[in-house]
Amino acid sequence: MLSGLMNLLRACFRPRSDQYVHTNSDTGGRQDGLLWYKDHGQHVNGEFSMAVVQANNLLEDQSQLESGSLSFHESGPHGTFVGVYDGHGGPETSRYINDHLFQHLKRFTSEQQSMSVEVIRKAFQATEEGFLSLVTKQWPMKPQIAAVGSCCLVGVICNGTLYIANLGDSRAVLGRAVKATGEVLSIQLSAEHNACIESVRHELHALHPDDSQIVVLKHNVWRVKGLIQVSRSIGDVYLKKAEFNREPLYAKFRLREPFKNPILSSEPSISAHQLQAHDQFIIFASDGLWEHLSNQEAVDIVQNHPHNGSARRLVKAALQEAAKKREMRYSDLKKIDRGVRRHFHDDITVIVVFLDSNLVSRASSVKCSNISVRGGGISLPPNTLAPCTTPTEAGRL
Repeated sequence: MLSGLMNLLRACFRPRSDQYVHTNSDTGGRQDGLLWYKDHGQHVNGEFSMAVVQANNLLEDQSQLESGSLSFHESGPHGTFVGVYDGHGGPETSRYINDHLFQHLKRFTSEQQSMSVEVIRKAFQATEEGFLSLVTKQWPMKPQIAAVGSCCLVGVICNGTLYIANLGDSRAVLGRAVKATGEVLSIQLSAEHNACIESVRHELHALHPDDSQIVVLKHNVWRVKGLIQVSRSIGDVYLKKAEFNREPLYAKFRLREPFKNPILSSEPSISAHQLQAHDQFIIFASDGLWEHLSNQEAVDIVQNHPHNGSARRLVKAALQEAAKKREMRYSDLKKIDRGVRRHFHDDITVIVVFLDSNLVSRASSVKCSNISVRGGGISLPPNTLAPCTTPTEAGRL
């Protein structure tokens, strides 16, 4: 058994240096095997660092940082937008969010002429509705797109306020300095929607009192209807609209009994935080990071090293932990190709946003140049869809 596994792994070991070619002048990032990174950049409110490591055959994580005007008007408001979109079942939903959510936010900000919780809520709703429209159009040719979805974590810094909006189980963690001791403590800012959390299971039972099987413990993991771990998402239309939970959708996704009310929700948890002078940085990351690092461990890694390369450092720490759990060397883990790599860890996206209190406190009307960076990955045509084969269990949340 062990020798067979090692032979499989050896077959997947390839040189990293020229395995893939990745060029993207817009991002200014670099590619090292399955790792894409941008060690340093400047946003309206300070510095930032980004990194993405691919595990799935098609990268399901998408991400972006937008800084400058948050509306279509030159007058602003100005600030920084961060998005981490952890897809499941394929890359279609996370790619759609990456292309549309920020544009919706700018449109609603322009209409309201300010940033607010309601603006962010409307942007999420418009993105969900847009993807539903896409699924409706593609259903006759690509019915499996109804079973593709994405978590969606957003942070907006505007006029001294940090807004955090979340669907699913990606996470935003603040590093806040304690004046008396000099320590930097971790503060989780995002609410998560994963059935492994007891309060989420209670919420699901309260919303579906007549369904004793709304949450099922399957292979020692709590799953909504025995299918998916997250209770809120963009997409996953097969669990929101009954007309998409039928043939020709794969039998494994079809429920035995029809449902009237949506099983999953697209309503984000949104909070607003007034930033303080001793707030040092925010770590935005998909759950691939948090599977291996605690909030405080991640904050300590960022705090105890230079700003440059912070995101890549966190990804490396997570991969080292993943290798350790499988009793293998980190150097060997890095040689395993995408697809097979998913058996060892998930796609991981990390964006570290540093906060300069002098810049954060400036009025949002201060004009500045626009910056747009998207997390990279292996170069594939933009219209590449998930293969039309049954997704593996590892590919689902």
